Amino acid sequence: QVQLVESGGGLVQAGGSLRLSCAASGRSFSGYTMGWFRQAPEKVREFVAATSWCGGSTYYADSVKGRFTIYRDNAENRVYLQMNSPKTEDTTVYYCAVARGNRSPLVATMYDYWGQGSKVTVST
Repeated sequence: QVQLVESGGGLVQAGGSLRLSCAASGRSFSGYTMGWFRQAPEKVREFVAATSWCGGSTYYADSVKGRFTIYRDNAENRVYLQMNSPKTEDTTVYYCAVARGNRSPLVATMYDYWGQGSKVTVST
């Protein structure tokens, strides 16, 4: 059974830094794309960042480009989201997800497995 477990969320001051972590288990994730999305209440789930299996291709939403960094540790089946200089508008729940292959890494419906979410609150 595949499980994705996020950690590292919490309260952070605007301009500070926070790192989200996602541990994947239950199968081999060789060749899988790993990504982060976020969703505010009553809003559509929004793409944040994604990385290909080898890490050679990374993708970012314009809203986080230059501030957030996604990277993965395939030996540990983990993906991270380093959030630098967060803004109050980054406050929401963040989800990690994995997708077979690299079909459309920006599209939520292309992902096969999801974590339960980790709340991030950015204060002024």
